[in-house]
Amino acid sequence: MAIFRYDALTSAGRLMKGTIEAGSPDEASGQLAGMGLLVNTLEKARQDQPRTAIGRNEFLLFNQQLASITRAGIPLERGLRELAQDVSSTAMRQLVEDIAADLEAGVPLEEAFQKREKHFPPLYGRILKAGVETGRLSEMLTSLNRHLELAGQTRRIVFEATSYPAVILVLGAIIVTGVFRFVIPQFRTVIEEMVAGHLNPVTAAIFGIAENIIPFWIGVAVLGGVLAAAFVSLSSSPAGRRFKERLFLNLPVIGRLYHSSILSRMAEAMALLVGAGCDIPEAMRLGAVTSGSEALTLESDLVAQQIERGANVLEAGQGARMLPRLFLYSVQLGAQRNELQDNLYSLGEMYADQARVGQSRLQTFLLPMMIITIGGIIACAILGVFLPMIQVITSLSSAG
Repeated sequence: MAIFRYDALTSAGRLMKGTIEAGSPDEASGQLAGMGLLVNTLEKARQDQPRTAIGRNEFLLFNQQLASITRAGIPLERGLRELAQDVSSTAMRQLVEDIAADLEAGVPLEEAFQKREKHFPPLYGRILKAGVETGRLSEMLTSLNRHLELAGQTRRIVFEATSYPAVILVLGAIIVTGVFRFVIPQFRTVIEEMVAGHLNPVTAAIFGIAENIIPFWIGVAVLGGVLAAAFVSLSSSPAGRRFKERLFLNLPVIGRLYHSSILSRMAEAMALLVGAGCDIPEAMRLGAVTSGSEALTLESDLVAQQIERGANVLEAGQGARMLPRLFLYSVQLGAQRNELQDNLYSLGEMYADQARVGQSRLQTFLLPMMIITIGGIIACAILGVFLPMIQVITSLSSAG
């Protein structure tokens, strides 16, 4: 299969440009004719493709602009065409134009984005589809931007909190490596004679590291590469993303922050969906999708199925782990009192506040922990060198 770039006219005489996948030029022409297009030019697209993902800031700007355009009532296809003209990146402009061309040719919204899933965040096409179906696309896109900005702020906090200790750690590792490689081995014979070969476990470990310091760092580098590759591979499948989420959720402070963030986004989306006339099961399904969480999406679908079978919200969520009892109780109570939308907005604000508190805790937690870790490593190295001397002094004092 190859990608062909075409220039064609619609039945209304409108010029359309885009790409199509086919086995040959004749097959591509046939597909375009079947869409009711009159082909002017058709040529095989160049093999070099744009980068596999758009930048995060670039995506945030695109998403916000799309929200503004849809808020003004402009159809999505036309809005994408207009956005393409304002995008500074050539790769991004071509990507947006190709999506607009697919939509104009009758390709379903979710499928158009799924074909380019490497370029956009997971589930982005489904979020757009949910927004279009409920007539709340602009609000969902704005909510998504708030969620992404919150996540970006968390990443900045992590980076700022770890960058200074990381620099110190690297410099300390270089110095300690030099000491272990060139200084400590020279004292080994003397220290072993001082204690008659009876080294304490800490000193023995220090000498063992000194003998294998280069292989040790090679092993650390290989382990780091394997972990990084595993982390990337986990993102390529829904099951892998759910496993990665479980790891995040079990991390101190970070797990609670992440959980509060996705619950806030789901509650806000559900409020919009309920206001658009969705029932609770459908609002839960689509709201979970907009959170961007694979685990929450799967669990919400199971809860929604139980509700559709006649269970109330609390009964349906008895075995839920991602959906707290407070969340479910608030949904049930809101439905009973005809205040569901207000309750969901309140939940969204509550979990957003919890996420902001979590960010503050993270900022105060990470830096001390990194410094304590570095200090512990250096203290162990110093202790390992000086313990034999303490042993000798203690034995001399006993003998005296």
